[in-house]
Amino acid sequence: MQALRKIKTKKDYQTALQRFETIFAAKEGTPESDEADVLSLLIKEYEDLHFVIKVPDPISAIRYRMEQQGLSNSDLAQVLGYKSGVNDILKKHRKLSLNMIRRLNEQLHIPLETLVKEY
Repeated sequence: MQALRKIKTKKDYQTALQRFETIFAAKEGTPESDEADVLSLLIKEYEDLHFVIKVPDPISAIRYRMEQQGLSNSDLAQVLGYKSGVNDILKKHRKLSLNMIRRLNEQLHIPLETLVKEY
């Protein structure tokens, strides 16, 4: 077993991934299993710092979900409970209301943290 230490470089990260791949299926209660547990935490910490995934703006998320589900602007109007002005929302000329945000979250399952982000 190697001495475990904080992952600071890309090389350290690659080495940790290779070692983790080798021992990840180790039998519970073995030194390798304990090492895999610690390595997974170190790898996660490095990834959280260096591989940040940015939350999309609300309109991009809505457009993406519409595309995924094959929804039209009319379908979106029904979800929003807002018949006119869907184009204004999609062009970012009109802000989402709290009620619209709730409906998008409940019906299209778009995360709230995405819907309340400034755009």
